[in-house]
Amino acid sequence: MINATETVKDIQAMRDNGFLSDAILRQAVKRIAAADDRFDWVGVYLLNPEGDELWLHNYVGDPTEHARIAIGQGICGTAVEQKTNINVPDVTAVENYLACSPHVRSELVVLIRAGDEIFGQIDIDSEEAAAFTEEDEAALQLVADKLAEQIAAERR
Repeated sequence: MINATETVKDIQAMRDNGFLSDAILRQAVKRIAAADDRFDWVGVYLLNPEGDELWLHNYVGDPTEHARIAIGQGICGTAVEQKTNINVPDVTAVENYLACSPHVRSELVVLIRAGDEIFGQIDIDSEEAAAFTEEDEAALQLVADKLAEQIAAERR
């Protein structure tokens, strides 16, 4: 499980030292991916300026053909459309699932947002069925909230 407190402290230290979102997002993805063996693919998608598509920013894991995802498509696009995090214990049960790998069994998407404004999301795939817990989601939400602070500050 990710140590959200340490990851948030790391992100804040990077912010205090003047790092921009690009470097901070990259570091967050690396820390999340290294935190737990259940996390087989970890990426951050950012919402494009028009708000109709997610663009893959940074990831750790096998390459994916899904560098851009339309809002409403797959689990990632659906999370933004519904404005909510999504924890899918069995991706084979999702009709519009966008498969990155035939080995993925479960997926967790946690939105990076400030209030009603969605900047993007943290997306994690696991080759284990029902891999993600409420505790995982809560920990990742703390990290996502800290990332949202950085992105919002840069956009002002």
